Amino acid sequence: MKSVLRMLAAAGLVLGLALISLPAIAQQAAPAAPPLKPGTPAAMAAAREILAMKNASAMFGNAVPGIVQQTKDSLIQQNLNYQKDLNDVAVVVAQAFAGREKEIGEGMATIYCNEFSEQELKDLVTFYKSPLGQKLLTNEPRAIQFSMSFMNQWAQQFAETVNAQFRAEMRKRGKQI
Repeated sequence: MKSVLRMLAAAGLVLGLALISLPAIAQQAAPAAPPLKPGTPAAMAAAREILAMKNASAMFGNAVPGIVQQTKDSLIQQNLNYQKDLNDVAVVVAQAFAGREKEIGEGMATIYCNEFSEQELKDLVTFYKSPLGQKLLTNEPRAIQFSMSFMNQWAQQFAETVNAQFRAEMRKRGKQI
């Protein structure tokens, strides 16, 4: 019963994410990006500015240390006798790849350039600098958080309703579940 509720709550969350526009938070199984065309220098600059205003780097800022840590942990599980060496090597690897997370930001800027024209990107920058745009940048994370919380609550309540309906239909067939 609880696993069904969790599955339905997760399905509700996925539905909620699909219904809510989350341009800076698409973390989960997203479709593979199509081949990207490079943006013009002006379009890339506008896209970078938009991403900076949206604080997108907070989303990927710890990517390199996180991947280094995950890789180290995985290797330690397979090679317990090398734990000290792997811990030491992790520091070297993290230093060698420091800053590579910027590639994510550049990729995101290129994606924006493929989704919006140069003029649209410039218009978005203008919008985000406006009072309403500033309010959106400030309040949208809270609105998304509250929306996700609402969706989880709704999904849990709806799952209980669906479960009750399944049980009622099965009782009509003479089967208790």
